[in-house]
Amino acid sequence: MDILSSFYSGLLVVMEPQNLMYCFIGVFVGTFVGVLPGIGSMAAIAMILPLTFYLEPTSALVMIAGVYYGAEYGGSIASILMNIPGTPAASITAIEGHPMAKKGRAGVALFSTAAASFGGGMIGMIVMAVLSPSLAQLALSFGPADYFAVILLGLMAASAVSNGGALKGIAMVVTGLMLGTIGIDLTTGDLRYTMGIPELRDGVHIVIVAMGLFGVSEVIASIRANKGGSATQTINYDDFYPSWAEWKSLFAPILRGGAIGSFFGALPGTGQTIAAAIAYAVEKRVNKMRDQFGTGVVPGVAVPEAANNSATQTAFIPTLTLGVPGSPPMAIVIGALMIYGITPGPRLLTEEPDLFWGLVASFLVGNLMLLVLNIPLIGIWVRLLKIPYKYMYPTIIVLICVGVYSLNNNVFDVWLTLIIGAIGYLMKLFRFEPAPLLLGFVLGPLMEEQLRRAMLLSRGDPMVFLERPISATLLAVTAAILVFSTYSALRKRRLAKTVKTKTQQEGTNT
Repeated sequence: MDILSSFYSGLLVVMEPQNLMYCFIGVFVGTFVGVLPGIGSMAAIAMILPLTFYLEPTSALVMIAGVYYGAEYGGSIASILMNIPGTPAASITAIEGHPMAKKGRAGVALFSTAAASFGGGMIGMIVMAVLSPSLAQLALSFGPADYFAVILLGLMAASAVSNGGALKGIAMVVTGLMLGTIGIDLTTGDLRYTMGIPELRDGVHIVIVAMGLFGVSEVIASIRANKGGSATQTINYDDFYPSWAEWKSLFAPILRGGAIGSFFGALPGTGQTIAAAIAYAVEKRVNKMRDQFGTGVVPGVAVPEAANNSATQTAFIPTLTLGVPGSPPMAIVIGALMIYGITPGPRLLTEEPDLFWGLVASFLVGNLMLLVLNIPLIGIWVRLLKIPYKYMYPTIIVLICVGVYSLNNNVFDVWLTLIIGAIGYLMKLFRFEPAPLLLGFVLGPLMEEQLRRAMLLSRGDPMVFLERPISATLLAVTAAILVFSTYSALRKRRLAKTVKTKTQQEGTNT
């Protein structure tokens, strides 16, 4: 009953006119940016973040969350119509969605994704409402050493699942940690790594890093990848709704996808792409229509979308209760909360109940808005994809520059964003994932603070990390992940070298 009463109080908060308006703006902007090929939810959140500084914390968090799950839904539109995923997770949806569009059933595919996104979002919301209070209660027993171990485990988990490889992921995390140390040391007051540049005394702002890595770099990559483009499919409204048999085939995949997505979304560092991929792989084994997978079937479209959206909601669980991002965009959410003077962690639920439960209730309102908003607007999104890229991307760059300049009214910030964007693009060319870097950048100062507290309380004895059962267990898991990731990377490199040598020898013999 406590959960129901708390949820009802949160619903009253989100139903306030200003919060409803910002929730609507969030899901609309998120869908709009998600539809644009190659931009993604990270860039969408980074672009909207400067606007939230002038809002109340609850309104800001509701809008950021709306942008997040709105972009994840919008990414499926471009993947179905053009086979160009708007977000990484939407690439799984494209496996079944684009073949359906080629059959002239794009409307059915888009309607199925809308229904699956709503169902998955509701499952994720329920899981978050039920699990968060219990997890926060458990986390209240954590000390500084335990928090340090939790953050270290989150960073290691994020680097281990990096698409570029575990070693590259670890390198990006370390780079982010170093970047987070720039500026004034809050403990000693000393300047660190500013290189004599006055503008770096206060450190590098999270908006600059996020917009550079995920905004500017994505635009550069998209400009190179897309020489032109328009939606190749049109919507036939006469064949828009699924048949009764397809309706019946939707429910089980939505439940399975929502359950899998909720589990993986709550694990720090995994994210929606892994959840969607695993949900699709499981569905391909258990579904009665598994022989037809790959040709364009409704369950194959529904299950990754349900997993994607439920993982989006449950990513807030570790973010708000432990202060560890459940996914890369959650790092920006932590940064936004810290700007407001709110520290994510177990005390958030008791100290800021309106903010937490207002956010949970906004998932219900926002997903309803997405459902009502996107089905009539599918035709508009299709027309949006016909805008030439030469007009689309300069507009995005201008919006990024305006948002960054508004932080401090300083041109230096704009140049720094563009430089980070160029570096981010080079990183992509060499398969260095930017997400672990952002996680290291955001969590670095928090980890340093907890490390100093633990050492201060133990009077400099590092054994405090092994004497406490929680921190010792978490450090053991972290070490196991590090050893396994390093071994896997070296083994893969050795196998690739062996195959290359054999190929060269065969070529010499012939």
